[in-house]
Amino acid sequence: MIDEFAKDNLHGRLRRDRKALLWKLDGLSEYDARRPLTETGTNLLGLVKHVAIVEARYFGEVFDRPSPEPLPRWDSDGSDHWATEDETRDQITGFYRRTWQHSDATINELPLDAPGHVPWWPEPYADTNLFAILVHVLGESNRHAGHADILREGLDGRTGMRPEHETQIDEEARAAYYAKIEQAARSAAPIKA
Repeated sequence: MIDEFAKDNLHGRLRRDRKALLWKLDGLSEYDARRPLTETGTNLLGLVKHVAIVEARYFGEVFDRPSPEPLPRWDSDGSDHWATEDETRDQITGFYRRTWQHSDATINELPLDAPGHVPWWPEPYADTNLFAILVHVLGESNRHAGHADILREGLDGRTGMRPEHETQIDEEARAAYYAKIEQAARSAAPIKA
């Protein structure tokens, strides 16, 4: 009984984070979806691509249920973190959605204690189970959805996990809140001239 509750709860949270990550692309130009937004090149479409590949590998190869689609080698050239000029947004988001179907089948068909093997993890951690992989992939998805939230906020101020919870941006209130936090930071640690 607790296993099914745990599985359903973790799987539900994974589904939530998947949708949140894709929502961060809504309404963006092709350039803004792809352009590097940090010094290390992190970008929104690249986050989606990376999480899709991670999910495909962990719910595929680890349980001897390989993805029906070809996957790039791990970090072979870093291209799993950004969209090449030959890849369209629809191709990447479509791959992510198809990966969900494959991953969901693995999650639905296997028990939480189903054994898996992660060849890229060091011993003694390489032998694992579905529960551990679900927690791991949920953490990865959540982490990168958080990255996407910050990146999107930097582009146009939009925040949140779901469109139905988004409120109209009140620029004046946001500026006042920002100024309040800035003042607190300056007061706590005065800037030396």
